This record gives sequence, C-alpha cells and structure tokens, in this order.
Amino acid sequence: MRKACVIGWPITHSRSPLIHGHWLRVYGIEGDYSSQAVQPEHFPQFLNSLAAFGYCGANITVPHKEAAYQIAVRRDASAEAAGAANTIWLEDGVLCAANTDIHGFLANLEEQAPGWDDSRGVAVVLGAGGAARAIIRGLLDRRFSAVRVINRTRDRARELADRFGQAVQVFDWERRNEAFADCEALINTTALGMIGQPWLDIDVSRLPEGTVVNDIVYSPLETPLLRDARARGLRVADGLGMLLHQAAPGFERWFGVRPEVTPELRALIAADLEKA
Repeated sequence: MRKACVIGWPITHSRSPLIHGHWLRVYGIEGDYSSQAVQPEHFPQFLNSLAAFGYCGANITVPHKEAAYQIAVRRDASAEAAGAANTIWLEDGVLCAANTDIHGFLANLEEQAPGWDDSRGVAVVLGAGGAARAIIRGLLDRRFSAVRVINRTRDRARELADRFGQAVQVFDWERRNEAFADCEALINTTALGMIGQPWLDIDVSRLPEGTVVNDIVYSPLETPLLRDARARGLRVADGLGMLLHQAAPGFERWFGVRPEVTPELRALIAADLEKA
C-alpha cells in the first residue's frame, strides 16, 4: 500500500487528507494519506527520512516550502522557477521536488474569474513566503507588467524582487493601501484572515473597479477580504480552488492516476470547512 502525507506546522487546518482520501475512494486505490505536524527544526530530518516512515511522497505546506526546495536533490522546472516546493516524491530513492502551486493558482483563477489576466497590467501580492513565490511566478508567466510585493518584513519582499527581476516592486507594509491605485489583481498569500489569525487590515475602497481579488486562505472559505471585496462589487476567487487543483499532480505522482477536480469534491471540502 502506497502512503503519502502533508507536512506542516501547524497542520490541523489542512484539508489535504480529506481531498486525497476522497480520490483514493473514487478511484478504488489501496493507499493512505495522512498529516504530519513537524516543527521547522525537525523538518530536514523528517523529509530525509520519508522512506523510513513508509512514505512515497508528501505535500509541503507552511512554513516548509522553501526548506523543501533546498533539501530536495532533484527539482523540476516548476520548483526551480518558484524557488519553493510543495510536492515531494521519491524516485529510485532520490528526493524530488515540484511546485504545483503555480498550476493550482492559475487554474483556480481561470475557473472562478475567467479573463482575470486579460489586461496584464499591475498585480499586488500580499506576503512573501513560499506560496507568494509560486504566485509571482504565475503572474509573470501571464505577462503582468508589474507585480507589487507587500510584506511585513521588507527584506523578505526584497529577496523576491532580487530573484524575479525588475517587474517585481517592493512596497512597505505601512504603505500597502497606496499600492492599490492602479492594481488589476490583488492576491493575499498571508495567513491573515484565516481562522484563529488576526484579520487582514487593508482598505478595499482603494481598489479600482474591475480588480480581481483572490485570497488563498480557505478556512474560512469567505474571508473578511473576500466579503468586503464582494460587497464593493469586485470579482473574487476563494482559496479552495487553488488547494484542489494543486493537489492533483501530486496524487498522480504517488498513486498513478490523474484525478479530476469535480463539483462533488469542492462541495465535500466546502461542507467540511463550514463545520470549522
């Protein structure tokens, strides 16, 4: 029986076991998918011991995505492009890495906000962690002319500008609302607004008409950011679609079947989120 897991700290918020468990049942695969809460100081040892724990691969979530990229022996083009990894598998005993967040982010926006990238103007990204790296890569792949990165720690945002080039501009957190003036897409990659976390303090009235607002937080499914943006009449995309779409390539790596992201699956996870 093949086994995989999701690794994070904390990990109780993750719905990945429910997603992969659904697919295992739907496709009649004898397999197992669980969650592992691993502190950052123990993560390298755990990841290098996947085979010893009986795992053929893993999803990586906060705060380990950049560390997973560094630890992996082989990295595919998506991981190299983002400088972060969220999908790990063993190939002939060698630790391999990919970044399926790029695919998940783009597929989710195309599904929930068709035409979101038609203008290819200015996008604003809140946060500078592993997910932000993938999203910036996706925005640049879609040829947005500028990506403004706003993070509470300026040095972290500066690292991304240095990595991705002149199209990435850094704004101080204190000036975040000023960055919205001509923005056409706003993406929150921070944990702010998640259940148990402080709310995201931004002024949505500063966003231009037509801005598409995406929050990759999925617990709650409608964050305060999405609620306020929707009330302003802006198009919004929640974080559940990204979670579902990024999961599919990993499942295929570990269990040999490319699963479908169906309305049934979305309804299953959404119902579970409502219980939280």
